[in-house]
Amino acid sequence: MTTSTTTPRIPSARPTVSEPRPDRRWLVLGLLVTGLFMAMVDATIVNVALGSIRADLDVSGAGLELVVSGYTIAYAMLLITGARLGDLLGARRIFLTGLAVFTAASLVCGVAPTTGVLIAARFVQGAGAAGMVPQILAVIQQRFTGPDRARALSVYGAVIAGGAVCGQVLGGLLVSADLFGTGWRPAFLVNVPVGLALLVLVPRFVPSDHVPRGRRLDLPGLVTASGGVLLVVLPLVLGREEGWPAWTWASMAVGAVLLVAFVVVERRVAARGGDPLLDVSVVRTPGMRGGFVALGAGMLAYGGFLFATSLHLQAGLGDSALHAGLVFAPAAATFGSVGYAWRSLPARLHPWLPVVGLPVAGLGYALLALTLHGGSQPLALLVPVQLVTGVGMGLTFSPLLTLSLVRVPVVRAADASGLLATTFQLSLVLGVTLIGGRYLDLAPSGTGSAVAEALVVCALVTLVGTAGAYAVAREARRR
Repeated sequence: MTTSTTTPRIPSARPTVSEPRPDRRWLVLGLLVTGLFMAMVDATIVNVALGSIRADLDVSGAGLELVVSGYTIAYAMLLITGARLGDLLGARRIFLTGLAVFTAASLVCGVAPTTGVLIAARFVQGAGAAGMVPQILAVIQQRFTGPDRARALSVYGAVIAGGAVCGQVLGGLLVSADLFGTGWRPAFLVNVPVGLALLVLVPRFVPSDHVPRGRRLDLPGLVTASGGVLLVVLPLVLGREEGWPAWTWASMAVGAVLLVAFVVVERRVAARGGDPLLDVSVVRTPGMRGGFVALGAGMLAYGGFLFATSLHLQAGLGDSALHAGLVFAPAAATFGSVGYAWRSLPARLHPWLPVVGLPVAGLGYALLALTLHGGSQPLALLVPVQLVTGVGMGLTFSPLLTLSLVRVPVVRAADASGLLATTFQLSLVLGVTLIGGRYLDLAPSGTGSAVAEALVVCALVTLVGTAGAYAVAREARRR
């Protein structure tokens, strides 16, 4: 693939930002990552509510997968667009727009009378999250440098890590509490007061962006990227329940063609000196390709682990939502804390942390498979196994983000944030649909063996990601 016709975009064409006072940068980051935390919690909080939702709304297996994956499908489909809109219209404006949509959709999810309304609201909720999340990584790239950028990226990674697993714990607490007889609904309604508070505080403390005029959204790129992601992922979610009819294969084929067309369109727009939805040249930044492989494999395994284990604990073993949520608490604590504290280790070890972390996470999945294969186990036995998984993911995620982004220039911040966030979300969707779908296929024949097989697959996938992590480490050492 030739790159000789690609014209670098001019840095001055990007929006400038009103810098907050140095002591307020961390307040700004704190407000923005609160929105990120909500978005990550809602990617997983529904997992422990699945049993309650199924009983209340009489949801099919495919419906359950759409309740989980509808959010992440829309999220992944629009993340690149959200990143570019922040670039064109200002990060604060798009963050607030996404936050308002997310908060309103959370309210609709919480009062949804039917499965169809809940699924539709989950798609809208994911679209709102796609407006919020890319702005945070772009702000970090723009406003933090040197050790402060590494620290801010560690906060970002720790919030993603903690939010994903805290969603399981929080969901278990809220569903088990059955507040006012509302069952699973507070798992969504909890977002509303937090979202309203952020809508008041963000305009007050987060500086606005000064956006140059005359730039336009790349509509051909938007259509090909969004359409391609939707046509590939949706049949993966629905195909198992429908028996893989011809339309699912046709949809995936057309989606793949659209994604190839997206790359061609973006290269041509960049070659003309325009504003592509995604500057695909960012993929050639040293460390990015290996980062995509490692991040994608790690999150694919993680998504399958969360879905299959949560459903097994509740539907297979009859555990309460609270117990199922508490099973994930050790992983939440270690994932978040290790994901923040890794910088205290000697700098010479930093490039190799993901190379060690992914196999450690895989070991955690394998140990959990052995533990659950024989049936229900006490929480005391599950805690150390989950600690292993959390340590492995903590050693992987934040260091991997930092190492992958260290060579990305500020003028490519939106492109890098959109690509990494999309990789993250698409991988979670594929984990739920592929590994979670396999669990649903096997569950009627024996829940212990079904969840064990799903977790062994998760362990093997993390080993594939180790190859990408090794490439990132080699590049970092070479620098």
